[in-house]
Amino acid sequence: MAVSRTVPLILAVALFMENMDSTVISTSLPAIATDIGTSPVALKLALTAYLVSLAIFIPISAWMADRYGPKNIFRAAIAVFVVGSLCCAASNSLGAFVISRFIQGMGGAMMTPVARLVLVRATQRSELVAAMAWLTIPGLIGPLVGPPVGGFITTFFSWHWIFIINLPIGLIGIVLATRFLPELPPSPVPTLDYFGFCLTAIAAAGVVFGLSVVSMPALPPEIGFATLALGVAAGLIYMRHAWRRTSPILDPRLFSNNVPFSMAIAGGAIFRIGNGAVPFLLPLMFQLGFGMTPFQSGMLTFASALGALAMKFLAPFTLRTGGFRRVLIASTLLASLFIAFNGFFTPDTPAGVIVAVLLGSGFLRSLFFTSCNALVFAEIDDRAASQATAILAFSQQISIAVGVALAGLILEGFSHFSGEALGLHAFSTAFVIVASITALGALPFLKLAPDAGSSVSGHRRKDAGEEPPATV
Repeated sequence: MAVSRTVPLILAVALFMENMDSTVISTSLPAIATDIGTSPVALKLALTAYLVSLAIFIPISAWMADRYGPKNIFRAAIAVFVVGSLCCAASNSLGAFVISRFIQGMGGAMMTPVARLVLVRATQRSELVAAMAWLTIPGLIGPLVGPPVGGFITTFFSWHWIFIINLPIGLIGIVLATRFLPELPPSPVPTLDYFGFCLTAIAAAGVVFGLSVVSMPALPPEIGFATLALGVAAGLIYMRHAWRRTSPILDPRLFSNNVPFSMAIAGGAIFRIGNGAVPFLLPLMFQLGFGMTPFQSGMLTFASALGALAMKFLAPFTLRTGGFRRVLIASTLLASLFIAFNGFFTPDTPAGVIVAVLLGSGFLRSLFFTSCNALVFAEIDDRAASQATAILAFSQQISIAVGVALAGLILEGFSHFSGEALGLHAFSTAFVIVASITALGALPFLKLAPDAGSSVSGHRRKDAGEEPPATV
């Protein structure tokens, strides 16, 4: 079916733009800071502003998509992201740049969950794994290619082009979405849960901002701990509010009514906490421990992206053969093992060995994310799909922020207690710790039935006398 191939490809291109842009400026911070008259440390507030904006507006994406139609919101999200990009290019002060990144985050917050919603509603369940593989790849490749692309553009052109280039990409994305994405009509929605939205905004912004400040202190750590505590408190208040409201902005009842959904969210969050630290740790180790340039480091870590691309062609067969339970447990444990391997790299390790480990790591991470994201929707009713996309995106954002903060705290803690500058031993310790946390992500999947989500995976149990579930 043509739509099943076209839809995920269009969505993937837009998401690649977002995911790459979220990391592309990391190597360009010194040049941007010099140009707008501030310091690179202060400019990290712009990175935090983007993450905070994502966290605030992701919960409302489900209501917006149902109210105005997923296709319309997806196009509007691209437009907002492009406007924010142009504002970034035109910024001449720290304040303007921070506000511009916040606007970008508003578009990005709508783009990812709404893209998943479009994909779920436009794709047959039996084809969901293959389609989800396309949507998973941008999130894996973007953070890897962002730093070297940012370094290349800043070195040979100007940092402004990092953002200006989003204009033609965004316009092409809007045109393609208008022409090829299916018309998905709006759904009846209750009145927006304004109080719930305020609580989730405070909770998410507090957690993400607090963790960002604690792990990369552009501000005093006390501010980070205070906002983190505020975010946790708001989250607890929201849970009490949500259980009392018929239609909360993020409905926790999905967890009590659907075991595969609950296990996918829980296992995915734990996995991302450990795995989310790797894009932070690996380039730092290559640059600080091995003496590589940012461009050399980025070209080496790009091997993970090639592994992710290879997975796209094997994910449907793997899930059809092993089922969600076996594949998720195996990919989690193997991925954690490959993360631990990173801790044994030295400057004398042959480049071929490093590339082989990163290829395998990229393949396993991509297999996990494709499988886990597909499991989220495997047994979800179409009417609950918008809620599932928002909860998935919300949990992803929080768990990744926790992972990056964890990596930063491990490195800072090692330096503090050992009294040594960051060296290979610090990174080795960090990789072993985050690998152990990643392995814990397998625990929730032990509760899955062997044939859970079989209508999506195509896996069938061969137990004698068992009637296979019907394919959707």
